[in-house]
Amino acid sequence: MIAPPSKRVLVTGAGGQVGTELTVEAARMGFSVAALPHTDLDIADENAIAEAVTALKPDVVINAAAYTAVDKAESEPERAHAINARAPGFLGVACDRAGIPLLHISTDYVFDGNTGRPWREDDPVAPLGVYGASKAEGEDALRRATANHVILRTAWVFSPHGHNFVRTMLRLSSERDELSVVDDQLGCPTSATDVARVLLKLTSTILDDKTAGGEQPRGTFHFCNAGTTSWYGFARAIMAGAEMRGAPSAAVQPIPTSAYPTPAHRPANSALDCAKLKSVFGIEPRPWEEALDGVLDRLLTATSERKAEAT
Repeated sequence: MIAPPSKRVLVTGAGGQVGTELTVEAARMGFSVAALPHTDLDIADENAIAEAVTALKPDVVINAAAYTAVDKAESEPERAHAINARAPGFLGVACDRAGIPLLHISTDYVFDGNTGRPWREDDPVAPLGVYGASKAEGEDALRRATANHVILRTAWVFSPHGHNFVRTMLRLSSERDELSVVDDQLGCPTSATDVARVLLKLTSTILDDKTAGGEQPRGTFHFCNAGTTSWYGFARAIMAGAEMRGAPSAAVQPIPTSAYPTPAHRPANSALDCAKLKSVFGIEPRPWEEALDGVLDRLLTATSERKAEAT
């Protein structure tokens, strides 16, 4: 898939996990990329957003900026709402005035987890904490600001960079022989690279102004890698992959959520149903295990090569 010629993508939150991958993948696909990390654009500043869109004149904006510290949000609700709840509305207004589409990333944590099946786009939201509530409010603010938008909800994002579960488990396994991980929260681990590629595929479709079925890609969609597991199952897969690559690994013991209290309540089941995205755009998520292998290869192969060079 190649980008339409001379199309410019503005990526906000370009220093985060998905933002980093978006910047790389967009350039690879032939887009002209304006990548703004939070140090270059305060996403909570309405005037700064308007000025950036006016000055850079993008054909599309992809908002990868977010306050993602789930537990810290409980003690910093104003900061979380400034970034997650109000900023999407500011971006939506700026994009609507410019006549360009806005793609925005949201989260599985807008749901309360009280269902025995994966969540669909039209299920009612009922977030359990400040983070999820701020993201749900941001979705609504964006919908009010412009109809020319895509909201892509995703889950349990991991990558070779930034703060994420895979990197945390690898770090802890080098420090401890045994790890205790929650086994009664279910979800869908998802590669930041895969999220970026889906967003860019939707971007190309929007800019081409057509899909195979003639339906325009606007509204809310779900995307995550295929398969559901618990944090414990995810951790075991990470340790198995580390061991296979000659890296430190640790035994993993399952524990209930009650044994690991956190400031924020988390949904017991936040798995997402991605059937709508597949039906409309033919996007078939790959298994999360396959995506994890790719990230472990990037992380641990580079580490092994550095160690070999040092010896």
